[in-house]
Amino acid sequence: MVRRKAAVDVSLCVACGCCVKVCPKNAISVFKGIYAVVDEALCVGCGKCGKECPASVITMKEAEA
Repeated sequence: MVRRKAAVDVSLCVACGCCVKVCPKNAISVFKGIYAVVDEALCVGCGKCGKECPASVITMKEAEA
């Protein structure tokens, strides 16, 4: 079974925290104020973070379930 998971392009992330605020599973955190990090074990692939990201650096990727 293939599921979706959020992926952050850390080279473009501005660490604004918008994704952290909308994640229903608290699967995203900001690492040392530099960039967002996704905990794939917690991510349910809802896509809310990608829609909220003002820099459009969060995409959904396929991940094995």
